[in-house]
Amino acid sequence: MNQKQPINVGIIGFGFMGRTHTKAYQDALSDGYPCTITAIADANLEDLSQPQNSGNIDTDQQIVDTPSIEFHNDADAIINHPDIDLISICTHTDTHVDLAIAALNANKHVLVEKPIAINPADVKRLAAAAEQADRLCIPAMCMRHWPAWIKIHEIIQSNKFGPVRSAAFHRLGSRPTWAAGFYSDQSRSGGVLHDLHIHDTDFIYHCFGKPDAVTTTGDHLHLTTLYHYPGIPHVTAQGAWDNQPSLGYQMKCTIAFEHATLDFNFSRESQLMLHQADQSTPIETSPLTGYDNEIRCMLDQISSNKQDNQPIQDAVLIAQVLEAEQQSMASRTSVSIS
Repeated sequence: MNQKQPINVGIIGFGFMGRTHTKAYQDALSDGYPCTITAIADANLEDLSQPQNSGNIDTDQQIVDTPSIEFHNDADAIINHPDIDLISICTHTDTHVDLAIAALNANKHVLVEKPIAINPADVKRLAAAAEQADRLCIPAMCMRHWPAWIKIHEIIQSNKFGPVRSAAFHRLGSRPTWAAGFYSDQSRSGGVLHDLHIHDTDFIYHCFGKPDAVTTTGDHLHLTTLYHYPGIPHVTAQGAWDNQPSLGYQMKCTIAFEHATLDFNFSRESQLMLHQADQSTPIETSPLTGYDNEIRCMLDQISSNKQDNQPIQDAVLIAQVLEAEQQSMASRTSVSIS
């Protein structure tokens, strides 16, 4: 990073994801990124000395070192803070758009957690505000930044093993126990479609572009989508919230090329494997998480004054694809992506 002055960060929402962002900023600072957490806001701040309930992925959250950080109950204290340059929005989904627009209007860069919104019209509203702003507004789609998945994307784009014949993604777990009231309300959380499955829909678009159509079966607790591409015979993603907690969280994908197969399994020591004929080779990747990398990418863009809001436009398309998947589930038919 070139910027010598630190990037002052504010975080709105201090549940599991807010604490995940907090740790990622603190680790970035330890690794030489000039960023400082100035203030944190949460309407329900109580005992900051205790860790929050963990999410699907263990991010090894530590108790936050609080002496140098301001704490507020009101998001406006972060949005209107004169010293803050960048705001992470880690609140419930139905608050994201209005908070992000207010932050952009206050001349702040914004990193907003997924999903931006359930309704594509609301995502479009934020995208329109981002287009008019002189600041970055980036959706926190961490799988685009997960080290093994960065490698998967690079290999797909390189065509070094020939064209992709099939791609299958699996993201399976149980309904979150943290913020149980929010996640049990499908109208607010969007169910497994918008909590887990969105990661794979976004990554599939990131790798292969917009599908022609989708065919989805299941319900708000367990679904499978077939993505229709003219040049790829088989692309699917399965998401589930209906497993028992003792089974744990499963994140896997298999990409079959003409001359090789890539196999990712989050639960395995060597998470990413390349298979060619009778030989299997581990692919080494960075120990950082996608949360670390997305935040460092954001800091790099701010430091270099790179005003790239393309991912927010991608989020509009992803919201439309998810809406089509909902329609497909309800109608039991394939739905075209206009």
